Amino acid sequence: MTDLAGKVAIVTGGARGIGRAAAEALYQAGTAVAIADLDEPGAVEAARSLGEKALGLYVDVASAEAVQAMVDQVMKVFGGVDILVNSAGICRRGRMLEIPEKEWDLVLAINLKGTFLCCRAALPSMIERGWGRIVNVASISGKIGGLMVGVHYAASKGGVLALTKGLAREVAPHGITVNSVCPALVDTDMSSLFTDEELKTYIGTVPLRRLGKPEDVAQAILYLCSEEASYITGEVLDINGGLLMD
Repeated sequence: MTDLAGKVAIVTGGARGIGRAAAEALYQAGTAVAIADLDEPGAVEAARSLGEKALGLYVDVASAEAVQAMVDQVMKVFGGVDILVNSAGICRRGRMLEIPEKEWDLVLAINLKGTFLCCRAALPSMIERGWGRIVNVASISGKIGGLMVGVHYAASKGGVLALTKGLAREVAPHGITVNSVCPALVDTDMSSLFTDEELKTYIGTVPLRRLGKPEDVAQAILYLCSEEASYITGEVLDINGGLLMD
């Protein structure tokens, strides 16, 4: 079993879905966990369900001030940051000619800029400690384009993959690894964007013939945070039931 006792993790978008499953997995591995979400009551409830070493916080990842306040609070309560899981994100559909500029800006601000801001705020503590793990939740759409989602979502997740690789090179000398997980469609609130018929058709294209589960992604995140993955950085781990094999 992965042992991360004594480590401190921040999970954004942790009130539900992949983020919540990741927070639970990290907590069970011994970390103190800060669950941060735009839905503050949801984050607080999720933290309460874990135990006394969990903290629920508000964060708007698109706001540099809110992100820094989140990290400052974690530093105050737990004394540092060792692990950052960037799971906060939104998905939008629509064809190129139907996407308003404001919606493009919103998706990029949360999915890509938010990942940048959280990494930037958490890194000083990791550098000081000489150890760190950053795991960015990207998407298969960032690799192959948006088959069922808008190009703005695909572009934001493609940007997360590029950010992951560039940052991994930059911070490796400090003992920090940076990796991405690339899920395909997972059974979360996001799947409600699609009709039952669309989901049925999609599942028929997946070799393992099911949607992903949040726990499937969470266990991959946990591995990338572990000592067993200490020589892996700048990597993209596909979690898609065989939909994309590369």
